[in-house]
Amino acid sequence: MQPNDLPLVCLPVGLSDEAAAQVLEFLNSLTEAFERHYADQLHRYYDATEQRKAEHSTRPTLTDPPF
Repeated sequence: MQPNDLPLVCLPVGLSDEAAAQVLEFLNSLTEAFERHYADQLHRYYDATEQRKAEHSTRPTLTDPPF
């Protein structure tokens, strides 16, 4: 991946090891806060998505025993 591969994010090039770790910790904290804040909405979305997948899945009926 090149530095400009992500169109909406400008990633700094040449971070020190410590700075990279600090950015990662910040992003993890941000993600956790986002998930906590929007937990109900996220659960509804993923539950609905799973339900739609289950409704649309067509599993073939097995007539032959597997062995």
